[in-house]
Amino acid sequence: MTGALDLNRYAGHLIRRAEQVHTALWCRYVSETITSQQFAVLNTLRNGEGLDQRTVARLTSLDRSTTHHIVRRLTERNHVSRARDEQDRRRTLLALTAEGRALQAALAPSAERINDELLSVFPTEERGELMRLLTRLTEREHLGARRTHSD
Repeated sequence: MTGALDLNRYAGHLIRRAEQVHTALWCRYVSETITSQQFAVLNTLRNGEGLDQRTVARLTSLDRSTTHHIVRRLTERNHVSRARDEQDRRRTLLALTAEGRALQAALAPSAERINDELLSVFPTEERGELMRLLTRLTEREHLGARRTHSD
C-alpha cells in the first residue's frame, strides 16, 4: 500500500483551488449577488443580442440546464428578456434589458480587475503563455476529452 498522494501534483486539485481563489476575488471585488457564470451570460448577450439559450450555453461553455437556471434568475431580476423567434416559434431569443446592460457595464471593469489580479502572480512575459495553455486545456473537451493517456 502506498502513502498519501501529494495533491499539489494533480492538475484537477490545483484547478479547483484556482477556482476557489477566483470565486473569493469575484465575491470581494465584483459581486456577491451576480456569479461569474451569470456575468458570462450577461456579457455574451451584450456581445450578441437575440441569441437563443442553446447558443448562449455553447458560447459560455455552460451546460443547458445551468444556462436555463441562470437565464431564469436573470429574467426574474429583469436583467434579461425573452421573446419568441418570429421565424422559428420553437426558439426563444434572449436580450439584455436596460437594467441588464447597465449591470454588465458596471461589473465589467471589476471583472477585468480580478483577471489582472489572478494573472499578477505571473511575470508579464508568462501571462500570454498561461492563457494559451488554459485555452488549450479547455478546448480539449471539444477535441474529445474521452481520449486515454495513450492517445
